[in-house]
Amino acid sequence: MEKIKVLIADDHGVVREGLMAMLQANDIVDVVGEAKHGMEAVEQTKKLLPDVILMDLRMPCMDGVEATRLIKREFPHIGIIALTMNEEQQHVFDLVRAGATGYLLKDSDSLQIVDAIRAIARGDSLIHPSVAGKILAEFSLLAADKAQTRSLVDHDLTEREITVLRLVASGQTNKEVANSLELSEKTIKNHLGNIFHKLHVYDRTQAAVLAIRRGIIPLG
Repeated sequence: MEKIKVLIADDHGVVREGLMAMLQANDIVDVVGEAKHGMEAVEQTKKLLPDVILMDLRMPCMDGVEATRLIKREFPHIGIIALTMNEEQQHVFDLVRAGATGYLLKDSDSLQIVDAIRAIARGDSLIHPSVAGKILAEFSLLAADKAQTRSLVDHDLTEREITVLRLVASGQTNKEVANSLELSEKTIKNHLGNIFHKLHVYDRTQAAVLAIRRGIIPLG
C-alpha cells in the first residue's frame, strides 16, 4: 500500500518535530517535508506535491488561511487539515471558505490525527466536534442573512444529488452515504463529482457550505 504523503506547516519547530515523530512512527504516512510559514507551505506544496497538508492557522509571512486559499486554487485535489487552538476557533470559518477539509485541535492525539489524514486522503472531511459547533453557528448566521436578502435556492441539482449532499453535510463519509442510500460507494463518488461541477466547488466541505448558504439544504 502506497503511503500518504504529508507536509507539515507550523511556525513552531517543536510542534513540527513532535508531529513528524508521531507520524513517522505510523506505517501509512510519509512526512515528505515541513514549512515554517505560509509562503513556504505554498512553495513546498508545489515542489513536493503532498497528498495531505497539516496547516497551522497563525504563521508569519503568510497565515494558514491565505496559504490554504492559494494551494487549493492551484491544487484542489490536495487535502488540507487545519490545526487550531481553542481560542482560534473564531477564525475556523475563514478556513472553510479557503478550502480546508479537516479541522483538528492541536491537542488531538496521534490516533485522531492519523485517522484524519486517512479520511482526508480518501476524499472525506473530518471536523473536531468542538470546531464543528463553531462552523454550524457561522452557517446559521449566513443562512439567516441570505434569507433576508434574496432567495438562493435556484440550482440544477437532482433530488438524488440533494439527498447525497444533505448526508455529506451531516458528516457522513462516502461509505456511510452509500450504505444509507443502498448504493455503491463508486456511485456516491460519481454523484459528488456531478455536485462539485454544478456548484463550481472542489470538495465536500465547500459543497456543503455553498448548499447551506443558498438554501439548497436546510441547516441541521
